[in-house]
Amino acid sequence: MLNQENVKLGKVRSSIRELFEYGKKRKAEIGEENVFDFSLGNPNVPAPEEVKTALADIIAHTDPIALHGYTSATGAYEVRKVISDYINSRFDAGLDPDCIYMTCGAAASLTITLNALVNTGDEVIVFAPYFPEYKVFSSHAGAKLIAVESLDGTFQIDFGKLEAALSSKTKAVIINSPNNPSGVVYTKAAVEKLCRLLKEYSLKYGNPIYLISDEPYRELVYDGAEVPFIMNYYEESIVCYSYSKSLSLAGERIGYIAVNAKMPDSAEVYAGICGAGRALGFVCAPSLFQRLIQRVYDKTSDISIYKANRDLLCSALTEYGFTVVKPDGAFYLFVKAPKGDGAAFAGRAKKYELLLVDGKDFGCAGYVRISFCVATEMIKKSLSAFKALAESYNL
Repeated sequence: MLNQENVKLGKVRSSIRELFEYGKKRKAEIGEENVFDFSLGNPNVPAPEEVKTALADIIAHTDPIALHGYTSATGAYEVRKVISDYINSRFDAGLDPDCIYMTCGAAASLTITLNALVNTGDEVIVFAPYFPEYKVFSSHAGAKLIAVESLDGTFQIDFGKLEAALSSKTKAVIINSPNNPSGVVYTKAAVEKLCRLLKEYSLKYGNPIYLISDEPYRELVYDGAEVPFIMNYYEESIVCYSYSKSLSLAGERIGYIAVNAKMPDSAEVYAGICGAGRALGFVCAPSLFQRLIQRVYDKTSDISIYKANRDLLCSALTEYGFTVVKPDGAFYLFVKAPKGDGAAFAGRAKKYELLLVDGKDFGCAGYVRISFCVATEMIKKSLSAFKALAESYNL
């Protein structure tokens, strides 16, 4: 018999992908310009010009055998050195190249990391709202996902609920800041308190609780918001990074894992990362894009477009009577569903050709997610539909 869990995953798309496919069908029926698709977090801002220039130069001037050949399983040494040097220059983290493992984006980073850390029966804590695939990744690694509700209205960490969830089975806590789907950035005070608490409970139970920071949106912040670098606050920490959003390279699948060099058993954990990558077949991330990252590691796409989209949507939806959690980063807007039913709200929105993702899969049933990484012109055209939607609720 086949592995039925995997069969089930293959047959049932995530609600986000399901809505995206519905949108493609609807656009074919009534015209793309008449459908307002806010479903998918697919960057619409072009990659920096340096990406195009660097790729052309790499392809033109690199030996074709070396260009498309294998690198080391962990990634090319010179690429890992550039990344570790850059992290050190920004955050004084004390990393070396053997703290870095190149991956096929953040999904591979998280999957490898969880498989390296987790044993069957362990628990992994996340803060709701959270990216739905955390549950898939944790379950595959043998862990039970424990979702802790965040503070209503701000989506900062609710420490009372976190303490109630911590147990002798807790192996790791995942944070995602800026957050998908809320766009919230955890404050420095919250990060410091979180780290103090995890140190306390690690000592209490006699085992380290690892802190995994999922960071595909680190560079996408607005109005001077700062994202605390977790390695400077907690020794047993691992960063899972992706260039999908910062460089608008979502389809190229390139990122890395960084293991904190200050961790007492950092060499052992890094060995576990390497072993998990081997077992899962995640070795030698795409060599062409490793070479690209070596040249453009410090570049970022033009996020001013996302900020303009955020401000436009936040202002309009607030004016129409919706309750909006204004995001400090990423490119998502989390909107409270009138009457508290996210599924019903998303369903009603479809009648106005607005494709919004129900917050249930993110662990927040009373909200919907709006991805504003879309053309500004589309947002402007959609506002009359949002206004009509608000009026249908008598807001």
